[in-house]
Amino acid sequence: MVKERARILVVGGGYVGMYTALRLQRKLKQELGRGEVEVTVVTPDPYMTYQPFLPEAAAGAISPRHVVVPLRRVLDRCRVVIGEVTSIDHAKRTATLTTLATEEEGAGPEQISYDELVLAPGSISRTLPIPGLADHGIGFKSVEEAIGLRNHVIEQMDIASSTRDPAIRDAALTFVFVGGGFAGVEALGELEDMARYAARYYHNVQPEDMKWILVEASDRILPEVGAEMGRYTVTELRRRNIDVRLETRLESCADRIAVLSDGARFPTRTVVWTAGVKPHPVLAASDLPLTGRGRLKCTPQLTIDGATHAWAAGDAAAVPDVTAGEPGAETAPNAQHAVRQARVLGDNIAHALRGEPLETYSHKYVGSVASLGLHKGVAHVYGRKLKGYPAWFMHRVYHLSRVPTFNRKARVLAEWTLSGLFKREIVSLGSLEHPRAEFELAAGGKPPTDPKSDPNSDPKGSS
Repeated sequence: MVKERARILVVGGGYVGMYTALRLQRKLKQELGRGEVEVTVVTPDPYMTYQPFLPEAAAGAISPRHVVVPLRRVLDRCRVVIGEVTSIDHAKRTATLTTLATEEEGAGPEQISYDELVLAPGSISRTLPIPGLADHGIGFKSVEEAIGLRNHVIEQMDIASSTRDPAIRDAALTFVFVGGGFAGVEALGELEDMARYAARYYHNVQPEDMKWILVEASDRILPEVGAEMGRYTVTELRRRNIDVRLETRLESCADRIAVLSDGARFPTRTVVWTAGVKPHPVLAASDLPLTGRGRLKCTPQLTIDGATHAWAAGDAAAVPDVTAGEPGAETAPNAQHAVRQARVLGDNIAHALRGEPLETYSHKYVGSVASLGLHKGVAHVYGRKLKGYPAWFMHRVYHLSRVPTFNRKARVLAEWTLSGLFKREIVSLGSLEHPRAEFELAAGGKPPTDPKSDPNSDPKGSS
């Protein structure tokens, strides 16, 4: 039994937030039933996004609703609050948050008190002050961005098919991806595969007409799979006529022209930014100790160093890697560690409430897998290197085993099976992003975007 009633606040509903709360439900089932423990999860979205499936959702291989896990269904013994924590005063054990209700009421942010704090807000896209990036760049961290990008790519093919202006056609069929990590390479590989397939249904658009460009500031891509597999990935992408530019930076995308550090200029309507992430701003708005990179200082037991009753894991936490040979090494901020850290974190909170000794997080990195499109991939797992179809198959098997809940596993597997029997979907539903546009026009209003102010806009589409 717990020593006293405990209010546990979990900030974030991603990998760590959801899995920690799920673990607490199981470990503290009796205490939750007796009212001795209360678990509150504050998250901006009512679902957890399984991000490794975003590229396949963008390519149409998986339905968007099967990439997310509804938190209220999974965390049925927790209180789920849809909102955003803006600041934390751990000395007073209070967190300030805004919700949809506080915005409607106009009463300002509210405060919530807690006894145990779990900080798992994840990370946000790390952007640079590049001219035009905020106006024209597209991110790739959420399911909304993934589906929006899919709609956008198909719409650009529609524009290229119908325009008589060669400059507009060239810009519409030029797609620039910035960042050679997992997100950038997998998104590029899947979308290029999808667009090449879709081109067969256009009478005047050929795969050779499209320009796919990958821009990476370092001298290699996919560093997680090793140098050899990284070089193979570059060769494979270039074999598909994808322009891979290493040691190159995006300097500007103003006026819909991508200007690179090597002097190249590409008129384009598509700039996808996947060049890294940074800690969530709520960490800086707290009184908890941070590292030089803005992440929370943690112990191997996943407590926040120097703060009692505070815990963290995942992207927001700098967790020491006890399996590494060199001192000062930290675990990588990826899903492989996040899921395992959440399990230990949930167990340790239960141990702490019961006065039991804490466990130490210890996991040796086993490797990585990446998809480069249908039946194409690379993998470096347990020292073994795979490429092509075996790596792609391993990628699907691994992530199918890791996606939460049997419900989602069954649905994803069913969609993969059906996609192997039937043709790929190539429909753009960009009008979903402005569902009232048609009615507003019919009612005599104006579209959300005024075509007079932006001649490149489409009030019914994603662009």
